[in-house]
Amino acid sequence: MSMDKPSEQVKKLNLRFPPAPKPVGVYRPILVVDNFLYVSGQGPVDFDGSVMKGRAGDDLNADQAKQAARQVGLTMLSTIVTHFGSLDKIKRVVKVLGMVNCTPDFEKHPYVINGFSELFADVFGKENGIGVRSAVGMMLPNNIPVEVEAMFELHQ
Repeated sequence: MSMDKPSEQVKKLNLRFPPAPKPVGVYRPILVVDNFLYVSGQGPVDFDGSVMKGRAGDDLNADQAKQAARQVGLTMLSTIVTHFGSLDKIKRVVKVLGMVNCTPDFEKHPYVINGFSELFADVFGKENGIGVRSAVGMMLPNNIPVEVEAMFELHQ
């Protein structure tokens, strides 16, 4: 069974992207080095351009934080399309670093970051949409619930 191109999967899944965020510091949203695309840490941008806020274990439960992680995925896809072009240039997800803004007693970091990872598995297929991953808890800027950075291999 062959997988549709990522751009076709986006249409099939009826995905809507929020606007790509503008950098809030001295960094590039994306960088291509050799055959790899690096995407800077993304937070969850809502469809109206506002940034989602909250802390897992405090004002967000695990499911709400997981939904925020999925929104980070949509935000990252928007950033890639805006600054790089077609998602079809991406061969596979290589590495994902998922950071959860949470209380010290919150323990479901991997569950939360699954919101991001499941979306990328749906868009790029299980074989190419799942890479290596870390999921950690920490304090995040501006009280965003989740931040994710990722690295992708590009088609030659």
